[in-house]
Amino acid sequence: MVRLAALAMTLSLGLLPQAASAASCDWPAWDSYKQAMMSSDGRIIDRSSKQLITTSEGQSYGLFFALLANDRESFAQMLKWTRNNLADGNLETRLPGWEWGRSESGKWQVLDSNNATDADLWIAYSLLEAGRLWQLPEYQALGQNMLWRSTAQSVRLIPGLGLMLMPGDVGFDSDAGWRLNPSYLPPQLLARFAKVTPVWGDIAANQQRMLLEGSPKGFAPNWLLWETAGGWKPDPKSASTGSYDAIRVYLWVGMLAKDAANRQALQAHFKPMAALTQTLGYPPESVDALTGQYTGKGPAGFSAALLPLLASTGSPAYDVQLARVQQDPPAADAYYNQSLLLFGQGWNEQRYRFDKDGQLLPAWVNTCKK
Repeated sequence: MVRLAALAMTLSLGLLPQAASAASCDWPAWDSYKQAMMSSDGRIIDRSSKQLITTSEGQSYGLFFALLANDRESFAQMLKWTRNNLADGNLETRLPGWEWGRSESGKWQVLDSNNATDADLWIAYSLLEAGRLWQLPEYQALGQNMLWRSTAQSVRLIPGLGLMLMPGDVGFDSDAGWRLNPSYLPPQLLARFAKVTPVWGDIAANQQRMLLEGSPKGFAPNWLLWETAGGWKPDPKSASTGSYDAIRVYLWVGMLAKDAANRQALQAHFKPMAALTQTLGYPPESVDALTGQYTGKGPAGFSAALLPLLASTGSPAYDVQLARVQQDPPAADAYYNQSLLLFGQGWNEQRYRFDKDGQLLPAWVNTCKK
């Protein structure tokens, strides 16, 4: 019966035949992630930093992975730590600060209180979906409240572009224009939020425009600048470089549901990254979004992040990148690359999908309820 249920799940999600199937309800990669990076009180630690920082991004990814693993205890621990340490004890009244760690004086504290909206969105999404999947109304209510607060604080009406979510409350709009990060707005999350608050449908349309117009050669930049008179321009700080931020654009686009709006256009648009990866045998560490010039060899986390796009577009590069991830995985405590691994490899192992409206479809719903 378990095998029949698993088969039904596979067919209902439209899973790809070349992807490895999740073999059990356990998720060893999540267990390893927790062991290497999660403290006993629920914070995800970036050990590459001398200050042993925790970011709202790390907490948001941890919450999502815990939901994928059906790990309610870890989810609750991370949520509590986030509330108490990044939001002054109250996520209902403030968005979490971006960075926490050991200050120069040796005190453990918030190091940067500005919010990071990609983390805000992932936390709100994980709460909404945890509330729905685990039937916990308090999570759903908190997710809706965070979404409302993010809308009120961080959305701007940008002349010539329309409504757009800024990367944070402070420091991203000026006389020069508006600095935006294409990887901060996964289309799946925007589709889910549009079912809660219609304004996010407008933001999704403008995000689609940013992804297509801001990546003219099919390579995403880390950052873009929107000028009222001139439209899209290279970011003054990072130029047109696409690397550790931009790799997530290909990840989000690759995971779009087969019947999701604009999936075909987006995946076709970013095929040049798949083609370059096939030619090189690995993803480049950095690509210029305007010229297509590339440098460096991206880490294994980049290969994992590209698996959904390579699989979804039928790229011959898929097998080579899957082998690379399996044979040379990131170090166990490499926070960012391990996060990319859990996103990309978890999707590739059929542990989850998103539907066309952005709802999460974890494999455990049919086979591993607790």
